[in-house]
Amino acid sequence: MQRRFTQSFINNTYSIFLIPIILLIFLFILGVSIGSTSIPFSSIISSFSDALFKTDYVPTDIQTIVMNIRVPRVLLAGLVGACLSLAGVAFQGILKNPLADPFTLGVSSGASVGAVVVLFFQISLPFVTYFTLPVVSILFGFGTLILLLLFVRKLDRSLNVETIILGGIIISSFCSALLSLFITFSNNELRAVIGWLMGNISGRGIQYSLSLLPFLIVSFFILFSQNRQLDAMTFGSTNAKHIGIDVKKSTYLILLTGSILSGAAVAVSGTIGFVGLVVPHFTRTLVGPLHKKLLPLSMINGAIFLIGSDILSRIVLAPRELPIGVITSLIGAPIFAFILLSLKRNRGKV
Repeated sequence: MQRRFTQSFINNTYSIFLIPIILLIFLFILGVSIGSTSIPFSSIISSFSDALFKTDYVPTDIQTIVMNIRVPRVLLAGLVGACLSLAGVAFQGILKNPLADPFTLGVSSGASVGAVVVLFFQISLPFVTYFTLPVVSILFGFGTLILLLLFVRKLDRSLNVETIILGGIIISSFCSALLSLFITFSNNELRAVIGWLMGNISGRGIQYSLSLLPFLIVSFFILFSQNRQLDAMTFGSTNAKHIGIDVKKSTYLILLTGSILSGAAVAVSGTIGFVGLVVPHFTRTLVGPLHKKLLPLSMINGAIFLIGSDILSRIVLAPRELPIGVITSLIGAPIFAFILLSLKRNRGKV
């Protein structure tokens, strides 16, 4: 009996991760295939083979499209989706709030302000020259989160769901006003930032993915090392203290890590909303609240969600492309409303 249960658990866990990984690989290849020039799967495989082994089986123009344009784009979509999903899991776990994500908390808006400040004033920080944009975005995003928590605590020390969301809307509105001010006083070159702020991953080279990857890897391991703390704090800080969790230290570490993920993602792709809300909520319904499974699976599902959204952005109005942030908002906004209504309904029953 015990052996059968253990085997069933292993098989269930295996399938939970296997199916999303297969879907991720399929969407990755599909994302490389779809575009103004449709590329067969066989040519994609040959392009990878050519890049690795110099077989020269693929025409130069196809090789250029696949390796220099499509692969960097799809890879960046996957990495940004993974970052935003992990940030959503971190914020939802630490704030005990299923509506918390970088977008609804205003963290993405704050990080966007930081990115535009760098672009507007052409700032280059010493020692981190290449990483100036993500570093400043992270600092602004974290500062925005701290400001939100201080403001909400003044209004409601229990950190009520509605109060946090209203505080996030206020901060997002203020950040949007700042962004509009920068754009108003900018020259023509910076007006391209408008498209970036709507969420855009097209035309990005492989260097954007390479600059984002270290933040994702380090942040994932930090959050995964805190999975027990996140599980404990789901039941309240008092219960977490009783089992020996340093609540204050873990809270700041997790919030900082979530801000790092949000700021780094915003720096390379602009503001993409609702990924950190939709994906963790969906993943939690599949595997439950334990963060040992929730964190890695949310990361995979986040990559799936944003690569899928990128594919939709290319085919909905083909040959024109929609900003990817428009697609995620069209999907995420109704789900956001549904979750909020569910919370109100459940609270009314209590």
